[in-house]
Amino acid sequence: MTISNTHIAAGAAVPRIKGLWRAEFIGTVKLALPIALTQLGQIAMMTSDLVLIGHLGDNAIAAAALGQTVLFVGFMLGMGLVSAVAPLAAQAFGAREPRMVRRALRVGLWASVMLGVPLMAFQYSGETVLIALGQNTETARLAGQYLIPLSWSMLPAWWFIALRGFMSAVNRPEPAMWITLAAIPLNALLAYALIYGDFGLPRLELWGAGIATTLVNIAMCAAGFWISYTQRPFKKFRVLNRFWRADWVLLWRLLTIGAPISAAFLLEYGLFASAAILMGWIGTSALAAHQIALQTAAILFMVPFGISMAATVRVGHAVGRNDSADTRRAGFAAIGLGATFMAVMVLMIIAFRHVIPLLFLGTQTADAGATVALAATLLAFGATFFIVDGVQTIAAGALRGLNDTRIPLLFSAVSFWPVGFTASYTLAFPAGFGAIGVWMGFTLGLTLYAVLLVWRFNALTRRGYMPAVPGRPAHG
Repeated sequence: MTISNTHIAAGAAVPRIKGLWRAEFIGTVKLALPIALTQLGQIAMMTSDLVLIGHLGDNAIAAAALGQTVLFVGFMLGMGLVSAVAPLAAQAFGAREPRMVRRALRVGLWASVMLGVPLMAFQYSGETVLIALGQNTETARLAGQYLIPLSWSMLPAWWFIALRGFMSAVNRPEPAMWITLAAIPLNALLAYALIYGDFGLPRLELWGAGIATTLVNIAMCAAGFWISYTQRPFKKFRVLNRFWRADWVLLWRLLTIGAPISAAFLLEYGLFASAAILMGWIGTSALAAHQIALQTAAILFMVPFGISMAATVRVGHAVGRNDSADTRRAGFAAIGLGATFMAVMVLMIIAFRHVIPLLFLGTQTADAGATVALAATLLAFGATFFIVDGVQTIAAGALRGLNDTRIPLLFSAVSFWPVGFTASYTLAFPAGFGAIGVWMGFTLGLTLYAVLLVWRFNALTRRGYMPAVPGRPAHG
């Protein structure tokens, strides 16, 4: 009778475990889908801006590219900090501590202000910085003009990211998605009117593009606050309650989690920026082909990035519940989901690798044939890159749910520069592989980074590690 009962229990455990994994996959998809659509909406707004600016001429689009590069460096610093709102709020939500959810959002908003004021002021020196870096004087002047109004978009954009993290942490990411989707036509219309002087507005060109971006970000932020403060289920958290109150202990926790995220973002961004420089040394066609392939990767990346943010929340919820098995399941379900999606996308990219570049170039551009051929080759060689890029961002998101960001920063420093950049340069020039060598090199760096992150998550969750949350010390 005992043996029979044991066999029945063992048999019952198998479908129960399968059911838990199925529920985790479904929960991750439900959370990740609106987040991914929000990210795609952000890409759509940036693309529409560049298209509208491009009609002003080569100098204008070059200036916009330089201006956005300067802004992006500062923006990534703040983005890493406010990204820490999601794991802190998710852990508090899992632990059923609504006041801590509010506190997590509040310190994210205050950190944005403290960092944003000096960084916004720095953008006013954009022209001087670009000239010092050897850029064309006229292009640098136009970029400086663009940066002055654009710099004011940073703080509301960070606040909106913090609000998105809060909404996702309480399992309601949809409002942020609808706000972003509504902002796409608003941004295009306002940018068009202010750039070209239509609908009775003055023609402000690049200055107008910067103003439009800032106004739309302010509107998105205001909508996010309104929904968070007045609509269910958010209003019960009273997000603006005691907003002025200092919370130095939790602010320090946010900084210790968020600062390494910012640094890792910058290291990764630096690797891709250096890859563009190496491509420029090879030739204009190589640089154009690289940008086409990388923009394709950036569009696809929004889906695993959404899954990554969902992984942070799902892991954070399990941590808040002090459930080590669910923590492990949440992370690996997200990683498996992202790897599967990217593998399917890779098959489609390989099948249409000769068509995709034409969507960017058409057939009228000089040397379009050579650029299309090289871009198609890079897209084929990028098959591994697409998959490991998705895996690394999701594994990093899962580790953020465990508040583990410092060791991943060390992994990124080693993977992206001693390995990734060195391999790209060596394979491109001494080894003679050219543009393909650059992609092989940073793919190697990203592969190492992905492997290390998955290994780290596996090692921590296998021994049941749980980070400290308010009222409970770390263990494992």
